[in-house]
Amino acid sequence: MLRKTLTSIQRRRQHLSSSSSSPESQSLYSFLKPSLFSHKPITLTPSLSPPPQPSKTLTHDQKASLESTLHHSLTTHNTDEAWKAFRSLVAASSLPEKPLLNSLITHLSESNTSPHRLKRAFASAAYVIEKDPILLDFDTLRTLLESMKIAKAASPALALVKCMFKNRFFVPFDLWGGLVIDICRESGTLASFLKVFKESCRLSTDEKLGYMKPDLAACNASLEACCRQMESLADAESVIESMSVIGVKPDESTFGFLAYLYARKGLKEKINELESLMDGFGFANKRILYSNMISGYVKVGDLDSVSDVILHSLKGGDCSFGEETFCEIVKGFIESKSVKSLATLITEAQRLESESIDIDRSVGFGIINACVNLGFSDKAHSVLEEMIAQGEEGSVGLGVYLPILKAYSKEYKTAEATQLVTEISSSGLQLDVEIYNALIEASMTNQDFVSAFTLFRDMREARAVDLKGSYLTIMTGLLENQRPELMAAFLDEVVEDPRVEVNSHDWNSIIHAFCKSGRLEDARRTFRRMVFLRYEPNNQTYLSLINGYVSGEKYFNVLLLWNEVKGKVSCVDAEKRSKLDHGLVDAFLYALVKGGFFDAAMQVVEKSQEMKIFVDKWRYKQAFMETHKKLRLPKLRKRNYKKMESLVAFKNWAGLST
Repeated sequence: MLRKTLTSIQRRRQHLSSSSSSPESQSLYSFLKPSLFSHKPITLTPSLSPPPQPSKTLTHDQKASLESTLHHSLTTHNTDEAWKAFRSLVAASSLPEKPLLNSLITHLSESNTSPHRLKRAFASAAYVIEKDPILLDFDTLRTLLESMKIAKAASPALALVKCMFKNRFFVPFDLWGGLVIDICRESGTLASFLKVFKESCRLSTDEKLGYMKPDLAACNASLEACCRQMESLADAESVIESMSVIGVKPDESTFGFLAYLYARKGLKEKINELESLMDGFGFANKRILYSNMISGYVKVGDLDSVSDVILHSLKGGDCSFGEETFCEIVKGFIESKSVKSLATLITEAQRLESESIDIDRSVGFGIINACVNLGFSDKAHSVLEEMIAQGEEGSVGLGVYLPILKAYSKEYKTAEATQLVTEISSSGLQLDVEIYNALIEASMTNQDFVSAFTLFRDMREARAVDLKGSYLTIMTGLLENQRPELMAAFLDEVVEDPRVEVNSHDWNSIIHAFCKSGRLEDARRTFRRMVFLRYEPNNQTYLSLINGYVSGEKYFNVLLLWNEVKGKVSCVDAEKRSKLDHGLVDAFLYALVKGGFFDAAMQVVEKSQEMKIFVDKWRYKQAFMETHKKLRLPKLRKRNYKKMESLVAFKNWAGLST
């Protein structure tokens, strides 16, 4: 029966023989139908009394006056006054002019934040449809339905469509059908659309109104209601028959909904028939079909059939399920306490999967990733352990590990992640650089430096090409956490690796950190190591050292440093000659004056003058007065004549009285 119906869809064009719907017992126009608007999640509370009893017919001037009031009220957004004017017209069995009437309903509809106004819009539209539907513009009707969609008001939307049918106000299906379907689906009442669908089919065939014919989306929505909500075989096959009559060709979703229902009912022969029919229609990709079958089997707890579908799809090359499907699978197996079966499924799937498959498209990845995303990380571990117990060493694919690693990274379980990486590497599998980078960043954020170093070593041993990102992450993290000793050890370990770009800035960072923490000897050793490895110190290097030595009152070390810099500044070879800047001149002068090395201080002054670097003498006067205020020239002349001359020269330069 089903095969005959589906295969005839493309060639059959006949009338749908169904009786027209019986008339409603009461008028849909009513200011007294609050129940239509009581569906959750929004409640539209009635606040209207019945319309006034009809009075005598309005004179032309009276009607004009009310319409003028209505127009002015809409212009000034005085909704209550506009509604009062409209009700006065209705009470006299009159309606405003068409543009004004549509403006009112549109205004009420667009005030969708107010359930009270939306109820008025519905009542007004229903009244107009009953009295004179030609006055209602299609655009106005669509605006009203769009507001009902926002309000999730399914019952009023369906009531409005039924009112249209009853009063033979036939608006083209494509103007309202999709909106009504969306409203019903979002409110969980898709089954209510079924009657509207059947009537639209009847109108398009029996009354030859082609523009009332439901489209494929509407057919599938009706089928979804029959299969997913009502779980009715008879209703589902009735929809298929209707599709055949109106000439709508099915798509993959059509077969998917049927597959769900047949799996739910255990009708495996009909499922086989569906697969054959899909081939007949030329649908090569059966992913939607298989996903729906899995949903149906999970629903009834038939986990063996779930596994069969997945393995069958792999043999056909159509196993590319979405996350939603994998989550359904995981829930089904875990709720049935079938972790062992889940592990077996992954193992068997790995044997069938192509070696060229992307890791994140493998069955193992999909299942373990779903476990993690659902909050079943412990179950993911159990599956992994079960797989290792079932198979030979190295049988676990990389796709099984990755979601767990990502979860560890997100949860900052860096020690566990590092251990897992070690297991992965020992099994012969290789991680992408991006995974290493993410884990190393998580380790540094967690201040788990041991894990970060271990991961970086593993990354190097795996011969990863790009080490720059993780190298910078580690160096920056150690600097922020003030661990220069680890920076020095790490740098010494990787300095000769061509994949790591070490430069003077890295050495400067270590030296600066040592100096800042008062570890001057470590800073000096790092500086010597830097020079030994032929990394050229720059002004920043010297500034850090000078400031560190000054803080520790190691002024003699500054003198030694100046002698080294002086040689570079005075180098005959122009290409190798260094240049002083204002900051370095200032730092040297201040330190040498504080230390009493006036001869060296005047050498700095001389070089600054040669290079035309401005020097603020006031700072060094202050330094001299703070440190050497009690220094006496006569005593100094007897002990060290040369130092006395340098002191005099400095005082003359600085403008200090001798």
